[in-house]
Amino acid sequence: MDVSSLPVSSLKGVGPKLAEKLARFGLCTVQDVLFHLPFRYQDRTRVTRIGSLRPGGEALVVGSIDLTDVVFRGRRSLVCRVSDGSGHMSLRFFHFTAAQRDKLARGRQIRCFGEVRLGSAGLEMIHPEYDVYAGDALPVAEQHLTPFYPATEGVHQLSLRRVVGQALDTRLAGLHEWLPEEVLSDLKLPTLPQALAYVHRPPPDARVEILEQGRHPAQQRLVFEELLAHHLSMKHRRAQMSRQRAPVIQTPGKLAAALWARLPFALTAAQQRVIAEIVDDLAKGHPMQRLVQGDVGSGKTLVAAAAALHAVEAGLQVAIMAPTELLAEQHWRNFDAWLRPLGIETAWLSGKLGAKERAAMLAAIGSGAAALAVGTHALFQGDVVFKNLGLVIVDEQHRFGVHQRLLLREKGNSAGRLPHQLTMTATPIPRTLAQALYADLDVSVIDELPPGRTPVETVVLPDTRRAEVVARVHAACRDGRQVYWVCPLIEESETLDLQTAIDTEAALRTALPEISIRLVHGRMKAQDKERTMAAFKAGSVQLLVATTVIEVGVDVPNASLMIVEHAERLGLAQLHQLRGRVGRGAAHSSCVLMYHGALSENARQRLAVLRASNDGFEIARKDLEMRGPGEVLGTRQTGDGEFHIADVMRDQALLPTIERTAELLLAKHPDSVLPLVRRWLGGREQYAEV
Repeated sequence: MDVSSLPVSSLKGVGPKLAEKLARFGLCTVQDVLFHLPFRYQDRTRVTRIGSLRPGGEALVVGSIDLTDVVFRGRRSLVCRVSDGSGHMSLRFFHFTAAQRDKLARGRQIRCFGEVRLGSAGLEMIHPEYDVYAGDALPVAEQHLTPFYPATEGVHQLSLRRVVGQALDTRLAGLHEWLPEEVLSDLKLPTLPQALAYVHRPPPDARVEILEQGRHPAQQRLVFEELLAHHLSMKHRRAQMSRQRAPVIQTPGKLAAALWARLPFALTAAQQRVIAEIVDDLAKGHPMQRLVQGDVGSGKTLVAAAAALHAVEAGLQVAIMAPTELLAEQHWRNFDAWLRPLGIETAWLSGKLGAKERAAMLAAIGSGAAALAVGTHALFQGDVVFKNLGLVIVDEQHRFGVHQRLLLREKGNSAGRLPHQLTMTATPIPRTLAQALYADLDVSVIDELPPGRTPVETVVLPDTRRAEVVARVHAACRDGRQVYWVCPLIEESETLDLQTAIDTEAALRTALPEISIRLVHGRMKAQDKERTMAAFKAGSVQLLVATTVIEVGVDVPNASLMIVEHAERLGLAQLHQLRGRVGRGAAHSSCVLMYHGALSENARQRLAVLRASNDGFEIARKDLEMRGPGEVLGTRQTGDGEFHIADVMRDQALLPTIERTAELLLAKHPDSVLPLVRRWLGGREQYAEV
């Protein structure tokens, strides 16, 4: 029987209770179990004599039980005394049962594995894993490395190993090979059963470091198949979207032209190219699915405005979704300033709105009077009804979960038509990764900064040199320039975050009494925050002390110096975003990254990357190398794009072959596509249309 449809309960020892727990973890079939892969290994293939044990290491010990007793030294515990002729040690259990005590009877043989510690009575192991043998049955070492699996509450590693072992011993031959022979011979990789058997049960001489890096040929065989399944799922998603209907938006572009005429600068060639790609998409009868990548300050928002104006000119509404209240508010103010003079009403949906204001906004959206609505997740709520939604613009799409994006798109699902979707990100993704992660999207890149942007010089200093930094701030303000002083989150506490900013502002006022200093932070009332920012933009405030609320959206060309405290606590992308607040005018600009205490190696690398480069794509590449795509792109939290064994940074050399293999399967072996996707994505293919 095909293991892809064989229930996990068909395995020996898997009763209804365990089957239910495994199902909650996504293990419903025998195939699911076979593809539940270890994330690390322990070597329990070599027995260590007790006389050779050293505290601090892990070891496998085989010996005889001399004594087992319950002791009350400070805390009740079960202590089992074990010897092997070379020495003796204790096994200590703080949580135990009477049955466990009886099983650890004197004279029995025991095999145990755990971390060796130095206790009050000599060497001991706390809660080791163990097996007890009666009579003449002699315990032996494991025949292969011991795997550790991702687990869930109520399912122990021992249970998982037993279930996986059952599947390997009885059902591995029932696994279907979905890759055609021509692909297998070209790849020169192990067969699927060989690969799975090796990954679950590596031999004693296997190199653990190669396995834990995911680079063994057996793992690469599985990596290839997983990346192929992921790629096929997105091509399937793209094909499905191309069959959906969307409003055909073909306009003369008069509103966009009117906006360009009002701007004090010209669009860059890159902006014009990307706008042309979007306009071409909107004219088609199926939903646009385009991702716009652009570095900090490249002008993504104006590109989004062009798309919005084409939709509005066609009589449709536009929804703009941002991940934070601050960014949503900034987008709304930008769009309102651009669109209101053109006679276009905008709405802003925020959690901070009062009942009366919210009702007015909802009425404007529902009647169609507001052609454009901006908000955070507030746009998903049930009482938000659009009259004629034609375009959804999502900023920093990776910060939203799959369900959230689906909910917003469904708000435009009327008369069998779906809205067009434009997503934007300031987290540039290298081309190969964009193809792998967003194969369902058309990708546009704004690879040009507006004229007048100057590269920012970045220096890294310990905060013991604060006095020098204060002197530098004084000199910049004296020369007519403006300065940001950023106090980021400390110890994951908003209270401490705010207090640090308040203390810093007070200290700077004392040190620089003749300088105009103001404080801005996330807890201020919107109008107070807006007033402070406006004063800084107007030049009446010389030094702005801020929490990371200024990460996005503020454009002050006269600001030429930024100080970031505790820079070692921030990620590369956030530091790059912050630094993008300066260098917006023609003056030479600098960013000082101050750190506290000794730097970790990782923090040292991050700050060195910032010091060496202003290129957002290069910084994103380094960020991906250091943290992995799951964290950088936010997919670890959303469940969108998680991998079992593949790592798109490590395995990117496979991507061109995967693309060719996907085309081959779709053309010549279409029946293999869906089973492959289901094998690796399980229930997640239900999101194939998001």
